[in-house]
Amino acid sequence: MVQKKQVKETGGKKGLQLAFQRENYIYMFIGLALLALGFLIMIGGGSDTTDKFSPAIFDFRRITLAPLLILAGYGVEIYAIMKRPKA
Repeated sequence: MVQKKQVKETGGKKGLQLAFQRENYIYMFIGLALLALGFLIMIGGGSDTTDKFSPAIFDFRRITLAPLLILAGYGVEIYAIMKRPKA
């Protein structure tokens, strides 16, 4: 017959260790907010009609600021995932 090993009870949640801590989730939400803000800034502005050209598509917000916010958001997300919890 197969012998069953007895499993010791841990007495609560001492043995349960989550992959991310509270601080990691805070950084993740900050990164998501930066990503959303960057994409929202990128889509804003434009012409009212399709017949008329609008130079608003080459604005500083769309060409420079929005991509920088998106890159910063991805950087914060990577940091949040790679950050190790304190002992």
